[in-house]
Amino acid sequence: MSASKTVRKVEVLSPVPADIDIANSVEPFHISEIAKDLNLSPKHYDLYGKYKAKVLLSVLDELEGSGDGYYVVVGGITPTPLGEGKSTTTVGLCQALGAFLDKKVVTCLRQPSQGPTFGIKGGAAGGGYSQVIPMDEFNLHLTGDIHAITAANNLLAAAIDTRVFHESTQSDKALLNRLCPPNKEGKRSFSDIMFRRLKKLGISKNKPEELSPQEVKKFARLDIDPASITWRRVMDVNDRFLRKITVGQGPEEKGMVRETGFDISVASEIMAVLALTTSLADMRERLGKMVIGNSKAGDPVTADDLGVGGALTVLMKDAINPTLMQTLEGTPVLVHAGPFANIAHGNSSIVADKIALKLAGPGGFVVTEAGFGSDIGTEKFMNIKCRYSSLTPQCAVIVATIRALKMHGGGPEVVAGKPLDRAYTTENVSLVEAGCVNLARHISNTKAYGVNVVVAVNMFATDSEAELNAVRNAALAAGAYDAVVCTHHAHGGKGAVDLGIAVQKACENVTQPLKFLYPLDISIKEKIEAIARSYGASGVEYSEQLPLISNFRFLSSHPKMISSFAPNLSNCERVKRNMVLSFSCGEKSLWEIFGAFFLAEKQIEMYSKQGFSGLPICMAKTQYSFSHNAAEKGAPTGFSLPIRDVRASIGAGFIYPLVGTMSTMPGLPTRPCFYDIDLDTATGKVIGLS
Repeated sequence: MSASKTVRKVEVLSPVPADIDIANSVEPFHISEIAKDLNLSPKHYDLYGKYKAKVLLSVLDELEGSGDGYYVVVGGITPTPLGEGKSTTTVGLCQALGAFLDKKVVTCLRQPSQGPTFGIKGGAAGGGYSQVIPMDEFNLHLTGDIHAITAANNLLAAAIDTRVFHESTQSDKALLNRLCPPNKEGKRSFSDIMFRRLKKLGISKNKPEELSPQEVKKFARLDIDPASITWRRVMDVNDRFLRKITVGQGPEEKGMVRETGFDISVASEIMAVLALTTSLADMRERLGKMVIGNSKAGDPVTADDLGVGGALTVLMKDAINPTLMQTLEGTPVLVHAGPFANIAHGNSSIVADKIALKLAGPGGFVVTEAGFGSDIGTEKFMNIKCRYSSLTPQCAVIVATIRALKMHGGGPEVVAGKPLDRAYTTENVSLVEAGCVNLARHISNTKAYGVNVVVAVNMFATDSEAELNAVRNAALAAGAYDAVVCTHHAHGGKGAVDLGIAVQKACENVTQPLKFLYPLDISIKEKIEAIARSYGASGVEYSEQLPLISNFRFLSSHPKMISSFAPNLSNCERVKRNMVLSFSCGEKSLWEIFGAFFLAEKQIEMYSKQGFSGLPICMAKTQYSFSHNAAEKGAPTGFSLPIRDVRASIGAGFIYPLVGTMSTMPGLPTRPCFYDIDLDTATGKVIGLS
């Protein structure tokens, strides 16, 4: 392949300046130049300013039948809270391949959430001399995709509560008349989306007046059980005080109070749908199939049942197109979707990867990043993303640092915002060797998928040659195809040339087909347990969780029931016994009424009955340990993995168990990153962004 015409030689300085200063020191190419280098003409993209463009999905249609490039995923060892430079390594590797090794290459990255950008972690454009630029645009609004997801998510949330409200005050006939209002000629008709619900109900009639009273009730009344609603509102900010809220407290909604909460926008199922969809038509179907809760009869209620699936697609119609950007050294980048790996599936979009593979072509490379450690990001890349994309990677890179390996070997706690202990800045080979158990498990787990594994040791100035050699030896002993020391943060692509060569050889010499960790035709529990074993767990506990009680009117009529949910009742059987023996409601015990929302076991049972057991699993788990306990470093074994709750993202296409105390809305630290961020009002440039 010929070298990129847009390759930019960047002068590197030592010591390495701040990320934002490096980014601001380089004038990006006009994005049309990057597009031209990929053989994209103006009809293939829409410009968003001078340095960003949305690549249209029609490119895939035009390139159908052409060959793909090599497919590489970048994961990592279990990180410290400081991060180990996985995004930086991804960018550095691509700069090496494109700017120094004369290869056609496309980087595929997730769009960062503003939560960590203003919180603890900072941005995700890479760092040092391996960055995506303009990095302020990359880390902030970009082309508005996350805002579109937020709007769509919250439109659906509003539709849910509004439907419950109106159904509580209207008869079946009144509901039908308002859902199907007369036109100017006085005739009523179904809107197009209503035929989806009619088909689901097995009703073949075409006019509202043809429905029998029983059919009117089935069609018009969703009868949503408020206690079953799993859909939450979202915003793209870390805000711990929105984790649990009550809604419906206005005077006009009297008696409609229920407990709910906010998630961060990137945890929305709509983000997962965007990342896993394969076309605009596929996205429309996935959005419509999203399940928001159940009817009181136990049937799943979808976005299309609420009549909002089409509107969600309209809000997302531009977001489905990946955003084209560039690295510091002028190689192309596709940015698309941004699910976290700890609370979602943690990978950029399928459509971006597919477009990139066609644009790179045979002999070229597409390098995509999977979030956090390989135990969660790479695992979900293989078992969820590759299942839906039918794409096969040839190589998996695992990023490691001496710092993180020392932590896993028993080093002092690493805390964001605090100076590193001396153990991390002075040579200690034995500590590094002890920590390599973590690296070895990541290698073993990743090799099991049938890919060649290359370890990239992201070198820091304080790392000694003896420590680096220890990591390389341990990686090769654990079965890595190669292990390479990299200095891309300090030297850009030049510092990752050896990594690029190793990755090329690994891709050219892969010999096994892609293997999944589990088949889809086993039970939900069996899949969860297969993943748990890859963490080192000896078993799984499906633990109790207090139910979400939203019907305060019901509670007020059963005051004794409150005591049965007291926090000190830790034994599930005791709670169950109390609910069955002490309280009853007609022929059903309160356990039968609320039990489905009390235990992960009951959730699994319900999803299985509803026909969702054939979906893959997306574990929501801490990124800081193989186990559920972030303090457990190294490669723990013999622990029991606690499943606190099990939820379903039916539109996205996975079941997601919540492990331990994992939260879907992060909080801010004492000193968030926003303290350092400001605007130079003289130049209009962002300062302090990392």
